Amino acid sequence: MRPSMFQAGASLALLLCVAGAAAEEPAHATTPPDRQLAPLFQQVQRAHLFADQKTFADAVPRQPAAAVLADWQTAQQQPGYTLRDFVATHFDVPGDPPAYVPPAGETLRAHIEGLWPVLQRHTTSVDPHGSLLPLPHPYVVPGGRFREVYYWDSYFTLLGLASSQRWQHVRDMVDNFAWQLDQYGHIPNGNRSYYLSRSQPPFFSLMVELLASHEGDDAYRRYLPQLRIEHAFWMHGAEGLAPGQARERVVRLADGQLLNRYWDARAVPRTESWTDDLATAAQASQRAPSQVYRDLRAGAESGWDFSSRWLDDPAQLSSIRTTSIVPVDLNSLLFQLEQTLARASTASGARDDARRFQQLAASRRAAINTQLWDVREGYYVDRDLDSGQQRPALTAATLFPLWLKIADTAQARRTADAVETGLLRSGGLLTTQRDTGQQWDAPNGWAPLQWVAVDGLQHYGQQALARTLGVRFLRTVQSVYERDGKLVEKYVVDGSASGGGGGEYPLQDGFGWSNGVTLALLDRLCAPERTCESAADVE
Repeated sequence: MRPSMFQAGASLALLLCVAGAAAEEPAHATTPPDRQLAPLFQQVQRAHLFADQKTFADAVPRQPAAAVLADWQTAQQQPGYTLRDFVATHFDVPGDPPAYVPPAGETLRAHIEGLWPVLQRHTTSVDPHGSLLPLPHPYVVPGGRFREVYYWDSYFTLLGLASSQRWQHVRDMVDNFAWQLDQYGHIPNGNRSYYLSRSQPPFFSLMVELLASHEGDDAYRRYLPQLRIEHAFWMHGAEGLAPGQARERVVRLADGQLLNRYWDARAVPRTESWTDDLATAAQASQRAPSQVYRDLRAGAESGWDFSSRWLDDPAQLSSIRTTSIVPVDLNSLLFQLEQTLARASTASGARDDARRFQQLAASRRAAINTQLWDVREGYYVDRDLDSGQQRPALTAATLFPLWLKIADTAQARRTADAVETGLLRSGGLLTTQRDTGQQWDAPNGWAPLQWVAVDGLQHYGQQALARTLGVRFLRTVQSVYERDGKLVEKYVVDGSASGGGGGEYPLQDGFGWSNGVTLALLDRLCAPERTCESAADVE
């Protein structure tokens, strides 16, 4: 099931074509710094001048890349040369953002409302030598080291902005993502040149649906062209794909059913984690480094970077095989995209297109309910392309078919039972049942997955479990806020009520999607006609 050399080459050629086309615009160069500054970039990262490898990826050269490299060649011959001094002279290096100190005594809701302006950015123009890509409208970043907008994060941030009645902010961010679809042919992982080779879980249709809840069908009609572009990106390579073959993000199973996987057009170390990826590939002596790099990058596209979901050996990141796995959450999101395309086509009077997308959605639902439903265990799972078997692990991704209304009543009930038994903890929903040191594993719980669970369980009448889960997570968020005065990227949900750990970087605070989901849960779980300011108000 591995892609052929021809297929990999075709993918890279497509990326170079897209990057080249985008580079023709005068506003910004789209070549990532690991290519523009290759020998210098590699030496800086190998020297570990910065504790976080993303720091140099985000640094802005003070001259064009060719001039910086020429100066570097000359500087190395001079007495007293040091790499650190050269970088300090030739680059503007991002520093830590100033700590946000909330006013004393603020409620949880008031704290989040006060954070929206702190996390907002507006970069219609950017330095042409840096990696940041411009966007036409203001946007909200997650916070901490994440100084740019991220694709799937933003949907959950938008939930909070909607709760805050900041609909212009919602519209601005949806317009930014539509602009990126027009500009690049897909929504990048984030607005950095080094993220252009991949996307993230396809949430654009859900963003349009959220905006349509405020604006009506005009939103569906407005974004129909970009919804089409999104679908074409994820389905590129499907035409002519034979059973048992995979190409880019599309796989055709042995029985002919068409589903999707995560991918990245580049097969080199990630720019923002360059030396980490070199070290990981070095541990996989039986595999081509390029395949390890692509699987790491595909894991980053999944948003679950990283998790035992993608590993053959949960103790070894080098066993990652993301591109050999058909994920249940990705395919559920693409079902939602096809459903939204059908609705937008109907709103635009394109009835034939509406029928076509409805048929695609129906076929995908059938494939999910046959290929990704574990009949014996009673919950949704991922599928392994190499073995042709389901991967039996119970993870929070099992709730996506409930959230997006793919399951039938019996499947939803069995999934809810499995989640209550296997993933519910005193502080919320576990991500997986494995504690591996990866951040998308136990004991961590993530805000977006709490929302998927609560909303999805409520769709199928599982009100008691949904409320229990949501209240427990809100208590965790409240406890950390009361102790530390902040919201964080992820939480430990096993009862210790602390910020989560694991992964490639320290715990980040801010934090976009935790803010958004917390507000949305406060509103969802609050008694009618009340405004809940804290977790205690919903109990």
